[in-house]
Amino acid sequence: MHYISEKWRDILVFNDLDTYQKIWSLEAEWFEEPNQRRGGWSGVSRIELKLPLGGTVGMFLKRQEDHVTRSIAHPIKGFSTFLREYKVIGAFQKSGVPTLDLVLFDQWKEDGHQRACIMTEELVDYIPLSSDAYSTGGEFFSNVEQKEKVFVKLANLMRVMHRRNFQHNCFYPNHIFVRQLPGGDIDLRVIDLEKVKKVVHRKRAVLRDFNTLMRHSFGWVDDDKLGFFKIYQGENELSYRSKRLWKQINNKKS
Repeated sequence: MHYISEKWRDILVFNDLDTYQKIWSLEAEWFEEPNQRRGGWSGVSRIELKLPLGGTVGMFLKRQEDHVTRSIAHPIKGFSTFLREYKVIGAFQKSGVPTLDLVLFDQWKEDGHQRACIMTEELVDYIPLSSDAYSTGGEFFSNVEQKEKVFVKLANLMRVMHRRNFQHNCFYPNHIFVRQLPGGDIDLRVIDLEKVKKVVHRKRAVLRDFNTLMRHSFGWVDDDKLGFFKIYQGENELSYRSKRLWKQINNKKS
């Protein structure tokens, strides 16, 4: 499977990176050391592409070899984890879930190995929700109005994702990126999509993603967490059903 975004095609050609052979052989320092598991390896590099009219744009290039996941449909050979990420990015974009801007994806077999690469545009001026700026009392989280802006955007993102039965599976605050926009608005992007899957029962996705987010939102006090859940549920006072769900999210018996 091969994909190049029309938006970036000419720029990739300008940088002589329009084939998987050139991309695979590109010398670039690791942004994250390669992950050695699943019978192979997977690593991330940050690179800069030159623009025809001057300047550069940052990209994240991920490359992997024999780093596969298995499913009922592919129980033996499996498929590259980047293939799932590529498909999820496309599905999220079609569904209106804000995520990464995909530049290219390719996978191929060479010398008896399964290889794949995926490139996405760097999120400039975005910081993770896990940063101190979005902790209680932080720069962008110091009053009710600031918190509500974040909560409404994040709740909308999660609703869209869950209404389409997507379960993120790694919905940690450091996988949610926030950018402050002129005029006081904000933009969110969700990343790390390799473990996203479709579920039959929406509640399963809600429980899993909320439980992950609440357990790792270390900078939020309990009132923040409950307030965010109320916004997600669209309730000023939790209904009996919502109270049961909230207890389940917090690993309490209903």
